[in-house]
Amino acid sequence: MELSSLGTIADVRAALRNGAGAVDVCAEFLDRIAARDGAIRAFTHLAADRALERAAALDGRGPDAPALPLLGVPVAIKDNICTRGLPTTASSRILAGYVPPYDATVIERLTAAGAVVIGKTNCDEFAMGSTTEHSVRGPSRNPWNPACVPGGSSGGSAAAVAARLAPAALGSDTGGSIRQPAAFCGIVGMKPTYGRVSRYGLLAFASSLDQIGPFGLTVADAAALLQAIAGPDPRDATSAGAAVPAFEEAAAEPARNPTIGVPWSILENGVDAGVGAVFTAAVETLRGLGATIVDVPLPHAEYAVPTYYIVAPAEASSNLARYDGVRYAYRAPLDERDATLDRMYDRTRRHGFGDEVKRRIMLGTYALSAGYYDAYYLKAQQVRTLIRDDYDAAFRRVDAVAMPTTPTTAFRIGERSDDPLQLYMGDVFTAGANLTGLPAISLPCGRDGAGLPVGLQLIGPAFGEETLIRVGAAYEEQAPWWREAPPAAGARGPE
Repeated sequence: MELSSLGTIADVRAALRNGAGAVDVCAEFLDRIAARDGAIRAFTHLAADRALERAAALDGRGPDAPALPLLGVPVAIKDNICTRGLPTTASSRILAGYVPPYDATVIERLTAAGAVVIGKTNCDEFAMGSTTEHSVRGPSRNPWNPACVPGGSSGGSAAAVAARLAPAALGSDTGGSIRQPAAFCGIVGMKPTYGRVSRYGLLAFASSLDQIGPFGLTVADAAALLQAIAGPDPRDATSAGAAVPAFEEAAAEPARNPTIGVPWSILENGVDAGVGAVFTAAVETLRGLGATIVDVPLPHAEYAVPTYYIVAPAEASSNLARYDGVRYAYRAPLDERDATLDRMYDRTRRHGFGDEVKRRIMLGTYALSAGYYDAYYLKAQQVRTLIRDDYDAAFRRVDAVAMPTTPTTAFRIGERSDDPLQLYMGDVFTAGANLTGLPAISLPCGRDGAGLPVGLQLIGPAFGEETLIRVGAAYEEQAPWWREAPPAAGARGPE
């Protein structure tokens, strides 16, 4: 196999079996990044020397060394996941220069599986956004059309995989931040069940919603990465003790005759015509492979976005209070004449946080304030329970629920910058899985009239990743949209 044709984890494994070394594979992807990332801006930090050293160490293992499932696979890491010795800033000025002294659990597990961390990827600041425009580094760009956003907040990771700059990547998903950019960039992205993957080492946004998950070109790639990072962790009190199934085996055993629920009533308004047509065709493809399609009511789904935008900002308000200019990270300079503690707090946060982060902190602080807690935060938690009850009822009838990942395809950079409410409504189909803690996967299922990718989202019961992987693999067999590379997969950036 020519290294220039490498795309998937399966391709990397085949190349290594056929005599290529991990250094050869790593160098190939580093060359691509050097040639193409100027146009995409997926990476915030490239760990070239370190990655090559790691690959050389893997090549130097003796013949009796144990097999490693991700041997020599380069993986890109979202910039809010702590990686020892590499900058981890959540794309925020307030964490400029921060280099963690430890690895997140997912990084330890990737390393144990033989993966090579190739660099850190751009994201919306503290994972707050859906376009990657809210980054101190500036926006990443969509490999299908560089004038468009790649989605967010994990837009850099999604763009890197879509542009073939890395065969796999990690992101985090708080309200859709893996699935939405996966849909916009035409790749596979999965949010696992809350607790399936340790959050130790993830810079917190909203602790009851955040979850780390994989990106890949194929369902099998996502399954391989999830296999490596999943499992209990004593350092994360929210980590679940559930055993980790054989996700890679599930990807090799596509589901036959699943029952798929579609909440048609919530798709009647607000979905672009192009997205609706592609989604309907995807449902017919599922039907054609033997799936039974049934209508399922989700009567409280319309409240997912307002509920999410109370719960998530409230938790962010609490979590981001630690960035005070005292213990670490950025501290605003003060004139000696007015160097009071309150002024230092004020200036540090005013200059260290971007506008979107400050907007959400203020929303959350208001929702938690005396006199408003019961009216907003407590009520949102009650509605959250109703949304979960709707899904529990649906899963008594179906194996998975299908809907579009997003109501639109990618839009132009800057097009919605002045309308945060319109941006927030882009989470209408994704936020529910975070509020309920359920697993969900986005698969490429076609393109709209402008040639931009559309995502098919499948949501499963708690700890039902195996089912999603099997159904996703069955769909992918019939509709392998991942094989079509975007223009940026061959584009060169500025010299």
